[in-house]
Amino acid sequence: MPKTIFVDSNVFLRFFTVDDAGQHARAAQLFEKAAAGRLNLITGPPVLFEIAWTLRAAYDQPRERVLDVLAAIQALSSLALTDALLVEQAIELARKSGQEYADAYIVAAAQKAGASEIATFNQKHFDKLGAKLHGF
Repeated sequence: MPKTIFVDSNVFLRFFTVDDAGQHARAAQLFEKAAAGRLNLITGPPVLFEIAWTLRAAYDQPRERVLDVLAAIQALSSLALTDALLVEQAIELARKSGQEYADAYIVAAAQKAGASEIATFNQKHFDKLGAKLHGF
């Protein structure tokens, strides 16, 4: 049985940005091994948050490009995502609302948890996500 490896954000970032040729090649090799069934890969929401933040803040990528990268990661058949359904819902919600991935993930997670409201001071963005906000 192939070993399982948790993939950190910097591996995905080197793969998608190709800003370090050596690390890009090593990341591509990792994904190729997984696609061939020699490894099992897994990652989770904190990694996706780091990717989204880094692409926006450090690489000045537009929101839509960030969502495209996250969707490409989510679509990798050789990668398991913890909370895969929430990730898919958050990407879709962010696309529809024009809001950032992290806020969309919070709304999707709140819905999954059965929360009727979200307590936030970020009313403007959460209103656009269709969230019912707690008035405090």
